[in-house]
Amino acid sequence: MSELHQILQDYLSIRRSLGFKLERYGALLPEFLAFLEEAGSPVITNALALAWAKQPTTATPKWWATRLSMVRLFARYVCTLDPRTEIPPHDLLPPASGRPQPYIYSDHEVSALMAAAGRIQSPLRAHTYRTLIGLLAASGLRVGEAIALDRADLDLEHEILTVRMGKFGKSRQVPLHPTSVRALESYARERDRRFRRRSSVPAFFLSLAGTRLFYSNAHLTFFRLVERAGLANRRPRRPRIHDLRHTFAVRTLTDWYYAGLDVDRQLPVLSTYLGHVHPSSTYWYLSAVPELLSVAARRLEESLGALP
Repeated sequence: MSELHQILQDYLSIRRSLGFKLERYGALLPEFLAFLEEAGSPVITNALALAWAKQPTTATPKWWATRLSMVRLFARYVCTLDPRTEIPPHDLLPPASGRPQPYIYSDHEVSALMAAAGRIQSPLRAHTYRTLIGLLAASGLRVGEAIALDRADLDLEHEILTVRMGKFGKSRQVPLHPTSVRALESYARERDRRFRRRSSVPAFFLSLAGTRLFYSNAHLTFFRLVERAGLANRRPRRPRIHDLRHTFAVRTLTDWYYAGLDVDRQLPVLSTYLGHVHPSSTYWYLSAVPELLSVAARRLEESLGALP
């Protein structure tokens, strides 16, 4: 099995060099190889891949399909080196069609989340999560991008954030509203008061230990804040932290429609701001959110009514 483990390391290294982060792959594929080892199989087979994918019996079919897709991509690579490798077919565990409808927060709900964060017992931790949530709502940053921010990435003079090594290794500059800049500056002052001996960690957002925030801890904390803010039972599903990014995109598009702007011409600007690789990722919001679709339909009806 040592050969498969070495092949896996080469596979991950190659894909990461292309800009893929592969956190899940790096965590789960070694578990799959250990599963093969326990089964006594020196090669990847469809039967074992399926058995491993469905190991968490309480998981959703979507998660099973996700696990199997990781094995499928890896198996394609291994097959070039070992023709005995079986590549799981796509119809073995077909993925669920479509993307889940995002939850769009109201301004009141964002305020409730920030207020819940402000009630965290530790003053620094309260300020950290209140500022983090506010930044995500006001900028549309991905959670991982916000956590990865360094102190030097905030340009107070020009009111710009530099997002380094975003998705697919892309970097971009994100202009901020003056109120967002003041909130970040306020947090930075409190953070530096808490760590009078300047922390050797360059991270902008710090934990109580003076380290960069962990992605998993940020999600867990937000999960609890959703409950404290009374949002846990929302429909169609429980709000997620990533839905703050969806909300920013939808609110921006809606404002453009109401302002009478040419959304098709403006959309590449929003795509660049959000760090989308393809404009199609931004176009998805036009059909994913009923509120936005209704605004677009109303705009179309008005334009048709103006025709002679």
